[in-house]
Order: sequence, then structure tokens, then C-alpha cells
Amino acid sequence: MWRDLSPIGRHPASGGYRRFAWTGADVECRAWFEAQARARGLAYEVDRNGNQWAWLGDPEAGGAVVTGSHLDSVPDGGAFDGPLGVVSSFAALDELRSRNVQFSKPLAIVNFGDEEGARFGLACVGSRLAAGELTVEQAHRLRDADGVSLPTAMESAGYDPDAIGADPERLDRIGAFVELHVEQGRALDLTGDRVGIASAIWPHGRWRFDFRGEANHAGTTRLVDRRDPMLSYAETVLAARREAQLAGAVATFGKISVEPNGVNAIPSLVRGWLDSRAADQASLDTVVSGIERSAREYADAHGIELDIVRESFTPVVEFDHALRDELARILGTGTDLKVPVLGTGAGHDAGILSGRIPTAMLFVRNPTGVSHSPAEYATEDDCVAGVLALADVLEGLACT
Repeated sequence: MWRDLSPIGRHPASGGYRRFAWTGADVECRAWFEAQARARGLAYEVDRNGNQWAWLGDPEAGGAVVTGSHLDSVPDGGAFDGPLGVVSSFAALDELRSRNVQFSKPLAIVNFGDEEGARFGLACVGSRLAAGELTVEQAHRLRDADGVSLPTAMESAGYDPDAIGADPERLDRIGAFVELHVEQGRALDLTGDRVGIASAIWPHGRWRFDFRGEANHAGTTRLVDRRDPMLSYAETVLAARREAQLAGAVATFGKISVEPNGVNAIPSLVRGWLDSRAADQASLDTVVSGIERSAREYADAHGIELDIVRESFTPVVEFDHALRDELARILGTGTDLKVPVLGTGAGHDAGILSGRIPTAMLFVRNPTGVSHSPAEYATEDDCVAGVLALADVLEGLACT
């Protein structure tokens, strides 16, 4: 499975993946998912929001145990973020069948669409729509960098954009969702554990900072006469690092747009996107308010107009404690070793769905600690350990 999936959407120069929602690479990934489902005799379907499902047993029976993740990527992302969870889900089902277990509950594997938000700027679109956290009107307003709307992109890929929306009936059938994911950090590598259990997802959000100045000639305009928004932006980037460090949080300006974007032109507009995350809401509020305060001070000092827009926000997600404890019990059976429980600063579909259904996550060790990069990695032995752990969990939840 890994060999067949790995070439899709891989950029030859960077070695990273460009599997953006509703593009050709995404369509190929979806075809791969459907082929894997049908090869195992699973009932395949696509829901109203473009999420793919592969069912074993009757979905209408209720109390289903669901696993899976996503197949799309960030720009030049790694091979494991998302796909490891989907591949491992199919492999875990193969393992359970080899054990000749008897399922007492329906089992499903899912590929949620547009989890990374790389194309339209909003993460977890498929799961947000299903959970009712993104309205149809909001979704229809989403545009990519070329101005293509989400409905247009879906339609061009063969899906019906008029059908999207909340899907409570489907979610009501699910008793538990367990998402396996490569760890995005080095906690497991530092403890020497191959697999861990997620405790919570840090609160996080995205803010857009628009610094508006005055375009002018870079070679003829005196420094004292300039209203250069790049200066205010640069000072704000440094302020973000300072505020995050003081609060033990993270803050990143990772995307920027400049107008008119000429080498010999003073910018008229610098638009930067802030991503910030912290272990608790109070810390996150402190970081973001500190960055905003500094940005406004710098803008005022340089005669720059500043608009700040919060584009998305996800509060802290505490995974279902009962389900989390059950995972720990299952994985701890027959051993004196405790499976580590750790928090994460990364968002996931499991976090979006946690408000509607019991969710949990398993992490597989990442020795590099690198994610959203071609350097993202997990050894084959650790991946197998993740598959076996997921199989044990699914057996404990769906075969009792």
C-alpha cells in the first residue's frame, strides 16, 4: 500500500507532497482509497461532503467503531502526516482478519477531505462540514489563491457542491473514532516509546495581519519619507517569537503576500498569516494579544494602517477520557509498561469531531521530530508497531 501511494503528488524537485484538495493528486489518492476498500470487500461510499468511507458491517446498526485520517498534504509536506493513519487502518483490518476475530459492531475506515487546508486556507473542511462547524454559506465563500471557489473545485473533481452540509445522521451512527497519526514532535523519541496516546489538542488559531502603507520607488524615496509596511511586519514577526517564548507557546508567521511585489518597489500592502498555539487558552490569549499590541505600536510608528482578522480558531480539545482510558487499558494488557499519554499542538479531524462523538488518537514515534516537511519520518518497525496497536484497540472496541 505504501509503495502504491507514495508516488502520488510527489514533487520531483523538493521531494515533498502537493496533494491539495480537489486537484489531480487528490483525485488519485481518492481512487487509491476506493481501490483498497473494494479489494477488501468493504462497502464503499462518499458522503455529502466528499469524505470517503469503507464499511465492514451494517452502518445503520449504530455504535460503529471508525478509524482513518486524511490523504491531502500541506505544500511540500511529508509522506506520513495523514496517509500513515489511512494505510495503518487498512493494515489493521488485515491484521484483525488474520486473527479471525468476530466483529460485534460495524467498523469503518474514513478519509476526510481537505484536512490540511492548504488550498482554501481552512483546515479540516470535510470534518468541519460534517460536524456542522462550517456552514454551507461559509464553505461556498472559500477561495484558493487563484480565486477558484470551493464549489467550483469540488464540481471539477466530480463531486456535488450543492449537497454539502452538516451530517448528524452519519455521526450518530458512530460510537467511537480513533485516529492514528505520526507524532509531530519528539516526545516519544525522547522517552523511547514507539506508540503513545493523545491527551488533548492545544487551542490554536490563524490570524491575518494586513499592513497597508504606500507604494513608491525603492531607489528614489528617502527613508524618512517612506510608509513601508514591511518594517512593521518584520518587527511583528520578531514580537511573535518573543511573546511565544515568554509564554512557553508557539507562534509562527509562515505565509506572506506582498503588493506590488517588485524588487525595486516599496510595498503598499504586506499581508502575513499568524499561526499560534499554546497548552491552554489563557496562554494563547496572552501570546496573541501581545503580538497584536506590538503590531499596532509598530504600525502607528511607521504611519501604517493595520487590520487584524481571526480567520479560524479551535479551542482546547480534551479527548474523551473514558475512551482514552480504554485505549490505555487495552494497550497495557499483559505488560507492566504504561503507554505514554501526551498532548499535541497540531489540529486533527479527531479534534473537530470530539464535540459530537467520542474520539481518541494514537501517535507513532517520529525520530526526527519534523513534520509538514519531506524530512518527516517513521521507521518501518515503528509503523508496524502502530498497526498492531491500532488493531488491538479496534479489536477491543469492536469485537466485544
